[in-house]
Amino acid sequence: MFKRVLLVALSLMMVLSLAACNQGSDAPAGGGDEGKIHIGIVTGTVSQGEDELRGAEAMIAKYGDADEGGMIKHVTYPDNFMQEQETTIAQIVGLSDDPNMKVIVVNQAVPGTSAAFKQIRERRPDIILLANSSQEDVAMIEAAADLVIDPDNINRGYLMILAAKKMGAETFVHVSFPRHMSIELLSERRNIMEEACNDLGLRYADETAPDPMSDVGIPGAQQFILEQMPAWVEKYGENTVFFPTNDAHTEPLLKMAAELGAMFVEPDLPSPIMGYPGAFGIDLKEEAGDWPAILKKVEAAVIEAGGGGRMGTWAYSFGYTGTQALVEYGKQVAEGTMEAGNLDDVLEAFAMYTPGAEWNGSWFYNKVTGEEAKNHVMIYQDTYVFGEGYIGNTDEVVPDKYKDL
Repeated sequence: MFKRVLLVALSLMMVLSLAACNQGSDAPAGGGDEGKIHIGIVTGTVSQGEDELRGAEAMIAKYGDADEGGMIKHVTYPDNFMQEQETTIAQIVGLSDDPNMKVIVVNQAVPGTSAAFKQIRERRPDIILLANSSQEDVAMIEAAADLVIDPDNINRGYLMILAAKKMGAETFVHVSFPRHMSIELLSERRNIMEEACNDLGLRYADETAPDPMSDVGIPGAQQFILEQMPAWVEKYGENTVFFPTNDAHTEPLLKMAAELGAMFVEPDLPSPIMGYPGAFGIDLKEEAGDWPAILKKVEAAVIEAGGGGRMGTWAYSFGYTGTQALVEYGKQVAEGTMEAGNLDDVLEAFAMYTPGAEWNGSWFYNKVTGEEAKNHVMIYQDTYVFGEGYIGNTDEVVPDKYKDL
């Protein structure tokens, strides 16, 4: 009798074991609860990408936390992502363990995103993979993602110089470092800026600052800007626009530009809270998430500090809105209410979260192949100059010559 019970128990254990195996490697991709949609958001931390992170918090507030019965699961990658790519990849890939995960948004898409997307694609081809502000090779991220969104650094290369001219600038100084200049779109933008300065009658100059991902870290890189700006303003003059390609450099540069009377068109990833609150001591707790109120308060502080007509931004944060728009777009594609690869739907998703602002966008033009990438959108918003308002850059026609520089 004992032997018979033991055999039955062993048989039952084998059946359950086989069933578990079948639910693993042999099971179809996806699964999960029918009709249940989870959306993963991956951003940097507050020190490296506050706007993107706050956008994630806004979408959690709107659609609920997945751990509490809602839709959104948010994780962050390390500040030192260049040295911790394996951790970055693991954070992104880990979201695909959730059988209800249908969309993953990475903003900013730092190095490691393409590798993570490839791993997810192999195990979960049902997940929609969306990347914002990629820092990887264009061909790599286009091959890995369903959709890539970038600020239009080709057209902006011309339009920021045009904005500087409209604001009365005489010189434009591009502040960067080798890692950023190895990123294709940033390098192309720099070349366009130099050419646009030649065409529009501005002096162009390059300056190098420490990479916040280097041994000096973010504090060292920011201290360098604080110490170097007086010499730069003395060298180039007050009617000079300084443009840093790195977010961490923005706050100290703005602080010193205001003190020294220099100029600033807009941040690399434009936002009224990119650098301005810290540089001008602005408390925005009460206005959090209310972009018209944020813009109004920042504008008042900038004008009081003497920056009226000499400093600008986008009225809505690109990083913040990028998180919101891609979550919305991914959600609606997963639900079937938007069409994958439809440019109008992409622009509509951005417009939903930026009432009153003008956007312009187009498919990425590959100057090597002469073709457009139909899963890579370049987008930009009109520049808002504090004390003067929008300057109409979304209505400007960018000369074709800049596409092939």
